[in-house]
Formats: sequence, structure tokens, C-alpha cells
Amino acid sequence: MIDIKCVAKKVVSDEAEAVRNLLNYIDEDFEKVVKLIYESKGRVIITGIGKSAIIAQKIVATLNSTGTPAVFLHAADAIHGDMGMVQHEDVVIFVSKSGNTPEIKVLLPLIRNIGNNSIVAMVSNTDSFLAQNAEYVIKAKVDREACPNNLAPTNSTTAQLVMGDALAMCLIECRNFSSRDFARYHPGGSLGKRLYTRVSDVFDKENRPKVGLEDNIRKVILEMSGGCLGAVAVVDQEEKLIGIVTDGDLRRMLEKYKDVDGLKAADIMSASPKTIPEEELAYNAFRLMEKNSITQLVVTDDQRIYKGIVHLHDILKEGVV
Repeated sequence: MIDIKCVAKKVVSDEAEAVRNLLNYIDEDFEKVVKLIYESKGRVIITGIGKSAIIAQKIVATLNSTGTPAVFLHAADAIHGDMGMVQHEDVVIFVSKSGNTPEIKVLLPLIRNIGNNSIVAMVSNTDSFLAQNAEYVIKAKVDREACPNNLAPTNSTTAQLVMGDALAMCLIECRNFSSRDFARYHPGGSLGKRLYTRVSDVFDKENRPKVGLEDNIRKVILEMSGGCLGAVAVVDQEEKLIGIVTDGDLRRMLEKYKDVDGLKAADIMSASPKTIPEEELAYNAFRLMEKNSITQLVVTDDQRIYKGIVHLHDILKEGVV
């Protein structure tokens, strides 16, 4: 029986070493490709065959999600009708380890015949047909695969993936691509919601439990119970926030006072409640709750006018986290 842990660790070590070696190949051609794509009026077309085609699809997905329009073109399909998607202003990146596959050899001259002079090779073999016939070469070089037979694409595909990520991240920096930009391309799922959902989107603006400083405990309890938020805001006549009474404040009141009939909201409220503006991200509201071990925040405007209460359940129900 093989030592499974030992084999796995060797693969990870081999691939990590292959990635480290890529630092030697971030050269002028790489820099030129980034500038070429950034300044291009067309799209990035990425093509490949076999496992390299799968990596090409992932690079396309990363570019699209970070603001660089990209399209995947399978090298085999391209020479059977799909080449029509390539326009002369597009930047075409060929991803290949050997750079000598038959499909690549057929496709590259055909792309050039369209009038496209922005052909980039992402290749390990820099002596290959692809490297010799491309205008720019991104060197995804590896000495060997992590496969014990040096056959299954492992180190080589990892190197391609990392160079593709490096390309995309450089373009992010060039475009000053922000988290808000990122949210535009990721509107679905918790990631997208985390980046664009605001407090105003999740809290119930009609449910605004509130009492005045002089209101008695009975009214405080009824108002809190009716709101079902575990808290009630204490406000003045202009609805400016003064404090908050939570269910925890009520428990502490019962522990501290034997007779509670004469107590008022002012006697048991917390005078410095945690607040948040409506326009703040709901995820930031969640982080603030988490940091302070609380389940609700008072929503106010710049003048501390009471707008409502956002509860942890509101955020969880929306799928922000």
C-alpha cells in the first residue's frame, strides 16, 4: 500500500515549486499583454485544446467577472465553424503546454488571416510553433508534471491558471476595479448580496417600536412585544434617538428592582445604543452586531432621527451571510 499522505504532499510541493518558478517569467512580454488588453477596443478571446481548454474557460470567467470582456473559443470547434466570433480588434490568447498541437497549428494562421495581429501564446515550450508565431509570449513554463509518469497535466495547468490570475489581477489594478464594480458582475448569491445589499433593503421601515422617556414599563413591554425585535427605541418629541431598551435591559431591571411599577423608560434604557445609517451595507451591520454580541442596531439618519431597527434575522433572511 502506498503512503497516501506522502504522495499527496509531494504533489502539493511540486506544484508549489512550479508556481514559485513563474516569478522568473513575469517579463516585458507579460507587461505588454496587460497593456494590450487594457487598451484594446475588442474582447479577449481565449482558446485551447484538452486540459488547457478547461483552464482557458476559467481564465475567461475570471476576466469577465472583473471587468474585462472575454470569450472562450474551443480550438477544435473554431476550425469547424466557430471562428466567426473572432473580430480583428480582439486579443486572442492561445493556451497550450506544448504549443505544437495540430489544432493550434491550423487555427493560428486562420486567426491571423482575419487581420488580427494581437496573438498571445501562453505556453510552456517556448521553442514551439505557437511561441514562434505569436506576437507576445506569456511563459507558463514547467520542468515536469507532478504526475509520477510525467504525463497527466498537473504542474502545467496550475501554471497556466496562475498566470491567467496574474493577468486578471493586473487588469483589475489598471481599471481601478472596486468592490462596488465587482458587485455589479456578481449580483447573485451571498457574495453579491454582501457587496450591494444595504440596511435600507432589509429592515422593516413600518415596524418602528418606540417610547418616550416618561413612558411607563407597561408601555415599554407592550411596544417591544408588538415590534417583535427584542428592543424598543427611546426618542424625544422630534423622534431623535435618546436611547434603547432591550429584552436584556428588562431582565436586568427585574434583577435590580423589587418593585417595577413606578419605573419609566428613562430608568432602564441604555443611553448609547449602537446605530447604523440606512445606506450602510447590510454585511457591515452584521459585522457590527457580531463584534458587539448584539442582535439589533438602531437605524438613524445623520441627525440621529430614528428610522427603525435592523435585526440580525433580517440580514440572515436576506442571505447576506
